[in-house]
Amino acid sequence: MFQRFLITSLFAGAAAGLIAGILQLMFVQPVLLHAELYESGALVHFGATPPSAHPELSGFDTVRDGLSLIFTMLTYTGYTLVLVALMSIAEERGAQIDGRTGILWGIAGFVTFHFAPGLSLAPEVPGVAAADIGARQIWWWGTVVAAGIAMWLLAFGHSWTMWGVAVIFLAAPHMIGAPEPDYFAGSVPPEIAALFAARAFGVGLAAWVLIGSFAGYFWQREGARENG
Repeated sequence: MFQRFLITSLFAGAAAGLIAGILQLMFVQPVLLHAELYESGALVHFGATPPSAHPELSGFDTVRDGLSLIFTMLTYTGYTLVLVALMSIAEERGAQIDGRTGILWGIAGFVTFHFAPGLSLAPEVPGVAAADIGARQIWWWGTVVAAGIAMWLLAFGHSWTMWGVAVIFLAAPHMIGAPEPDYFAGSVPPEIAALFAARAFGVGLAAWVLIGSFAGYFWQREGARENG
């Protein structure tokens, strides 16, 4: 069982993380680098131009981008370890785990780690006002835990009461409210910030779908190998 768990997590996490890292380099990083130009004062808001007008932002830096890919692979491998552990528990309860059902697991993971906290604490570009990082981290982790419990109850609950509790868990962090800065200010145009948030969510969804699908596929394959 441990070998099955380890192989599934490493292969699925590394593969999904590599693809996610490439997507980030293609779509997210140019917007982030563009925002950093405004933060540093190299560009001013007046007469701002879109990222596509700065092709140099899409250039490949071997060290920086290589480290970014490695970090992304490690991060998504960590996510996959959690997902596969939950898959194994669900399989013991009679759930079918394969590449197709893994997509649903991936969507649930995206909601838990990206969409739920990002609904009130959106991905931020450099140069924007932000609340205390400690308060944001506490709220983020609380929201992730609450959303994870909610996803499990929605998937495996067998009564309206459990589904109602899931809705409460999803809504509670946002009713409490995410930490906010004392005032809103920043040198980055709002269009850049909006594009960054949209692409961060898009890449995150794609990555989690890949994680779920790969994890389900490798989990089923390794299980068939053990039983064969």
